[in-house]
Amino acid sequence: MHRGEHVGRAQAQLRALVGDLLADGARSGQLPDDVPADELTDYVLAALSAAAGLPDDAARERLTIVVLTGLRSTH
Repeated sequence: MHRGEHVGRAQAQLRALVGDLLADGARSGQLPDDVPADELTDYVLAALSAAAGLPDDAARERLTIVVLTGLRSTH
Protein backbone atom coordinates (compact mmCIF):
# COMPACT_ATOMS: atom_id res chain seq x y z
CA MET A 1 0.00 0.00 0.00
CA HIS A 2 1.31 3.42 -0.88
CA ARG A 3 1.68 6.00 1.87
CA GLY A 4 -0.96 8.24 0.26
CA GLU A 5 -3.51 5.44 0.27
CA HIS A 6 -2.79 4.68 3.92
CA VAL A 7 -3.17 8.33 4.93
CA GLY A 8 -6.34 8.70 2.89
CA ARG A 9 -7.86 5.63 4.47
CA ALA A 10 -6.96 6.83 7.98
CA GLN A 11 -8.46 10.26 7.26
CA ALA A 12 -11.67 8.66 6.01
CA GLN A 13 -11.89 6.52 9.15
CA LEU A 14 -11.32 9.55 11.38
CA ARG A 15 -13.95 11.54 9.48
CA ALA A 16 -16.44 8.67 9.84
CA LEU A 17 -15.73 8.32 13.57
CA VAL A 18 -16.09 12.04 14.28
CA GLY A 19 -19.17 12.23 12.07
CA ASP A 20 -20.80 9.34 13.91
CA LEU A 21 -20.04 10.90 17.29
CA LEU A 22 -21.47 14.26 16.24
CA ALA A 23 -24.57 12.67 14.72
CA ASP A 24 -25.12 10.64 17.90
CA GLY A 25 -24.72 13.78 19.99
CA ALA A 26 -27.26 15.63 17.85
CA ARG A 27 -29.75 12.76 18.05
CA SER A 28 -29.42 12.64 21.83
CA GLY A 29 -29.91 16.40 22.14
CA GLN A 30 -26.43 17.03 23.54
CA LEU A 31 -25.19 18.78 20.40
CA PRO A 32 -26.90 21.10 17.93
CA ASP A 33 -28.99 19.53 15.21
CA ASP A 34 -29.37 22.64 13.07
CA VAL A 35 -26.20 21.92 11.07
CA PRO A 36 -25.93 18.73 8.99
CA ALA A 37 -23.58 16.20 10.59
CA ASP A 38 -21.30 16.06 7.54
CA GLU A 39 -20.91 19.83 7.55
CA LEU A 40 -20.30 19.95 11.29
CA THR A 41 -17.72 17.19 10.92
CA ASP A 42 -15.86 19.28 8.34
CA TYR A 43 -15.89 22.30 10.69
CA VAL A 44 -14.65 20.35 13.69
CA LEU A 45 -11.88 18.55 11.80
CA ALA A 46 -10.73 21.79 10.18
CA ALA A 47 -10.57 23.53 13.54
CA LEU A 48 -8.73 20.66 15.19
CA SER A 49 -6.25 20.39 12.32
CA ALA A 50 -4.88 23.70 13.55
CA ALA A 51 -3.51 21.80 16.56
CA ALA A 52 -0.51 20.68 14.52
CA GLY A 53 0.74 24.26 14.31
CA LEU A 54 0.30 25.12 17.97
CA PRO A 55 3.36 25.50 20.18
CA ASP A 56 2.53 23.15 23.06
CA ASP A 57 0.08 20.80 24.73
CA ALA A 58 -1.53 23.63 26.68
CA ALA A 59 -2.41 25.45 23.46
CA ARG A 60 -3.79 22.24 21.95
CA GLU A 61 -5.91 21.70 25.04
CA ARG A 62 -7.27 25.26 24.80
CA LEU A 63 -8.17 24.68 21.15
CA THR A 64 -10.02 21.50 22.06
CA ILE A 65 -11.93 23.35 24.79
CA VAL A 66 -12.87 26.13 22.36
CA VAL A 67 -14.20 23.61 19.84
CA LEU A 68 -16.17 21.66 22.45
CA THR A 69 -17.54 24.84 24.01
CA GLY A 70 -18.62 26.04 20.60
CA LEU A 71 -20.50 22.84 19.96
CA ARG A 72 -22.31 22.98 23.28
CA SER A 73 -23.09 26.69 23.30
CA THR A 74 -25.35 26.52 20.27
CA HIS A 75 -27.78 24.19 22.00
